[in-house]
Amino acid sequence: MKRLDFVKQSSVLIAGMAFAKPFNILHRTKNTGPVIGHGDFTYRVKNNWGNLGTSHPVKDCHEMVMDRKKRIFLLTNEIKNNIIIYDRSGKLLDSWGHQFPGGHGLTIHDEGGDEFLYITDHELGEVYKTTLDGRILLTLKHPKFIGAYGDCDKFKPTETCIGPNGDIYVADGYGSQFILQYSAKGEFIRKFGGDSFGEKYFKQAHGVTLDTRNPNDPVLMCTDRVKTCFKVFSLNGEYRSSIQVPGAYVSRAVFDGEMMYSGVCFSALKNHMLTYNAGFVTILDGNNKVVSNPGGTKPTYKQGELLPMVQDKPIFKHCHDVCVDPDKNLLVAQWNAGNTYPVLLERV
Repeated sequence: MKRLDFVKQSSVLIAGMAFAKPFNILHRTKNTGPVIGHGDFTYRVKNNWGNLGTSHPVKDCHEMVMDRKKRIFLLTNEIKNNIIIYDRSGKLLDSWGHQFPGGHGLTIHDEGGDEFLYITDHELGEVYKTTLDGRILLTLKHPKFIGAYGDCDKFKPTETCIGPNGDIYVADGYGSQFILQYSAKGEFIRKFGGDSFGEKYFKQAHGVTLDTRNPNDPVLMCTDRVKTCFKVFSLNGEYRSSIQVPGAYVSRAVFDGEMMYSGVCFSALKNHMLTYNAGFVTILDGNNKVVSNPGGTKPTYKQGELLPMVQDKPIFKHCHDVCVDPDKNLLVAQWNAGNTYPVLLERV
């Protein structure tokens, strides 16, 4: 190519860039790493996002949420810094928290323009409402103190969600397998579920999320990890239905528009023992049909029934949560993964 032609083409390219859409903030890294997923939901794996070395260590990266400013809050059970705050590129902004040895569930909620965090600690057996900088505003203690549990009943909360009217729902996923409902002020309302094999009961009530995809009928999407399914309940605790995800020992549901995402902590073929270091991510559409399993086998339906799903590529160990950014990239937090930071999946 002649130098004059090169200059002309370069000028056109630069001029065009002035009117192009903004670059995805996370696409500044090289296009290296495998591409995983299926159909319209495929992603390039980036393992170096948010790695802070020894300055801000992590133990288990349990959950992640994003605030209105697009800051990403990571909850770890490392008491040197329970909460690590990043920008979207993975740069450290702040950290706080030294009192949550069992920090497990992290929810963010906008209350009239102010945002608050809800943290569950299954080792301490308490739930905390905090400001974004860590000031504790409300503590929910063992339900035995209000007569909702017996003295010997276990309470090891794993997750929270906030209802449309501010009610607080707590999943006792490592304890007695109830979903407990409180008012915004922490007043006990009811509990439902419990440890059993029936449809309206749980064997591990690991997660609870508010599902507002039908704005006229918001419901609770509850995780029953051991039964490899999500269970739908009304806001008053009435069982509606189950969504089977055979082979996938799922974590909480995460919603982005019509889509539902979840980290799969373990996977196993039907009627077989769960397998360690066999996690992946599962993605369901607005009809609650699995459309992609990044890191897992392609979702296959036979006569309307979803076949068991397992890990396909050893990208992940135990996926515990998914955070979806505005560009539809995914950040995947992991439990028991060798003190590793979250994995970025860039949408391709």
